[in-house]
Amino acid sequence: MNTPHRDGSITLVRHGESTWNELGLIQGQNDLAHLTDAGRDQARAVAKSLKSLGFDRLVASDLARARQTAEIIGSELDLIPTPDSLLRERCFGVLEGEPQEILDSERSGIVNGVMVNPDARPEGGESFRDVVTRAGIFIESTRDFISGERLLVVTHGGTIRALRAYVEAQPLEGLDAFAVANCSVWDLYPSSVN
Repeated sequence: MNTPHRDGSITLVRHGESTWNELGLIQGQNDLAHLTDAGRDQARAVAKSLKSLGFDRLVASDLARARQTAEIIGSELDLIPTPDSLLRERCFGVLEGEPQEILDSERSGIVNGVMVNPDARPEGGESFRDVVTRAGIFIESTRDFISGERLLVVTHGGTIRALRAYVEAQPLEGLDAFAVANCSVWDLYPSSVN
């Protein structure tokens, strides 16, 4: 975990390893991927590590790999996950289901791990800027309850980068497109956003 937990924070967890992670395929919003055995083990392990933090609410992307992760975590934390489509991964359009290697910088906007063009998009897909806008809508929708509650969110790597960029008000050009490991944990403090 990156920072100490406190009231009014949102803790983010990336879903566990999926069948398409294992195969090296671009997932995006395609909903055919499910958790592998390793992904289920990761979800159980992260649930145990989070149990003592006393979350009030669990929200998850409505895509199967995130939902399945949230159900495992929720069973350990005694929380029922609420699905939210705002937390979906970036849509990669025609590239979904294709090998990761074909996701070039022209369509991803990323060069050497840095976001150089947040408006780049694959045909039929979203730009990173689109995902940050969607992440912002989610953050703003939490303001009514987050000040006094501890929120746990299960989502996707690209969405975690977008949520952090929105909350930290980072310029999108030059943003570090950092790696987000399966079932890694990240804390946000949206109360600091104006």
